[in-house]
Amino acid sequence: MAVISTVEVDQASLATYKNERPFPFCPGCGHSLILNHLDKALTRLQIPPTQTVIVTDIGCVGLSDQYFVTNAFHGLHGRSIAYATGIKLANPELNVIVLMGDGGAGIGGTHLVNAARRNIGLTVLVFNNFNFGMTGGEHSVTTPHGAITSTTRHGNPEYPLNICATVGENGAGFVYRGTAFDKDLPDRIAEAIQHPGFALLDIWELCTAYFSPWNDFGRKEMLGLVDALGLETGLLYYRNVHEYSHYVRELGKELQGKPTLPLKPIEPEFPNRVERKFHLVLAGSAGAKVRSAGKLVGYAGVMSGLWAAQRDDYPTTVKSGHSISEIILSPEEVRYTGVAKPDALALISEDGLKKSGRHLARMTEEDVLFTIPKFAGVETRARKVILDPKKAGVRITRTNLALLLTAAALRELDLFPIEALKAAAERFQARFADQNLPIIEASAKLFQA
Repeated sequence: MAVISTVEVDQASLATYKNERPFPFCPGCGHSLILNHLDKALTRLQIPPTQTVIVTDIGCVGLSDQYFVTNAFHGLHGRSIAYATGIKLANPELNVIVLMGDGGAGIGGTHLVNAARRNIGLTVLVFNNFNFGMTGGEHSVTTPHGAITSTTRHGNPEYPLNICATVGENGAGFVYRGTAFDKDLPDRIAEAIQHPGFALLDIWELCTAYFSPWNDFGRKEMLGLVDALGLETGLLYYRNVHEYSHYVRELGKELQGKPTLPLKPIEPEFPNRVERKFHLVLAGSAGAKVRSAGKLVGYAGVMSGLWAAQRDDYPTTVKSGHSISEIILSPEEVRYTGVAKPDALALISEDGLKKSGRHLARMTEEDVLFTIPKFAGVETRARKVILDPKKAGVRITRTNLALLLTAAALRELDLFPIEALKAAAERFQARFADQNLPIIEASAKLFQA
């Protein structure tokens, strides 16, 4: 659960951005060093605390935000970058600083890469102590090969993630690698905060509770690891390209205050005979224009002064399998789009039959099933209207059978004039009107003896 906190502070009195509470970390833990460096950077910059947000997630570093007089946001493990992105997009003028561990960087790796790719204006401090320090010293994405952790007791078989290269090669504007012992770290943090784009500092430090004692790993060994891995320290990437949150704000200025989609009012032109909410279900096959037929019913209903809602169900295969379209026509606004029981159901194909069993089972003698001779024996209490497509007098295909049965059902139900369906076909599916109008006309022949 995310937690937001704010503190009111007298800006003129700021000699520090820390409050009076001492840090809670283990003796020798690098977290305290890094947070003191951050405090020095903030004090030098004198950015108003009200304009600064420190964002954290789970882990020892997640305790940090409560010791500063800035705004704070604390949330789920690995999600600090996602929270910070939202904050920056909501208010690009805010100074947003993310404090995360190497564990959070691994869990939220996709967030990290995409924030760098977008070059969104965040300052990210990675407190990198090569393990999950809060939960028992488990290995993380930065644990060196061969290192001992609680989950790699015989040495880590994996190789560490190069955080700096990962974000640097994917668009980050400012990327730095250093250690908690660097005397110039406050200056580097200040530079990162002032950089307009995505800035990340991979700050190596000691976990004195787990990683250091298990690996005889101190300051000297940490510096030696940089060389052993063939890495460099200092400013590794620097580019000055547009910052994302400000850039999208500029792009959207012309649209501010305007509807994102133009309104296209539909004026009623036809009468209707619907006195209560009416549920119509079309059950057919994906790729057979079932949803298109459903849309025409909805448009025709609106053109007849009704409220209309359509809910579709089809598989990920898109053009194979079932396609179910549930349409609601009502004289009053539709606030719930579910269909517990259809008043009428058009059963179009075998795929539709397999998926509409619950609807058929719930239908009563007052409801109507429209279908073709193939499914005349389907078990249901609903009154059956069997429609033979061979009577249509036009070529019926897999892709126009749904419209044929739908139009025939509307003729029988008499919810509104069939002319409304024709008008909807001409207005809202104009590209296919030449194909659809003859099918709608042909539906009348299905009732001839």
